[in-house]
Amino acid sequence: MGKAVEIEKIKKEHDEYLDGWKRAKADFLNYKKEENERLQAVAEYARRELLRKILRILDNLARAEREIAEEQKDDKFVKGFLQIVSQWREFLKSEGIEEIETVGTPFNPELHEAVEEVAGDPSTGSEQRESGMVAEEVEKGYMVQGRLLRPAKVKVVK
Repeated sequence: MGKAVEIEKIKKEHDEYLDGWKRAKADFLNYKKEENERLQAVAEYARRELLRKILRILDNLARAEREIAEEQKDDKFVKGFLQIVSQWREFLKSEGIEEIETVGTPFNPELHEAVEEVAGDPSTGSEQRESGMVAEEVEKGYMVQGRLLRPAKVKVVK
């Protein structure tokens, strides 16, 4: 009877150790999964911050582009500048960056940031505009992979 008790005790210890090992393994796998998710979140945050900084540069390039007179657009230097602006836009597009539609669309607080209200009166020289519609874009807004990267700054009709 002594050996049977000893065997039973060993089996019990074996089962306890095996259960402990299984729990430790499951805990470790959960830890690895959570850590991987945290690292991905940090990488995505860093990527979004970098893209926001690049967008500020693109904003300045777009401002400069708007200031180019029509008669200057055939100049070699200006053509090179415009090609660089185009390359930046293509780069952002390849990274999944999309411009947010603004002018003529209903104001959407999830995508637009209202910076001013403008009159909807057609006597101001513009076509008649409906209340709550975006009248003018002050700064472009962007989405990245279906998520808001930067809201568009807009003027909204009262």
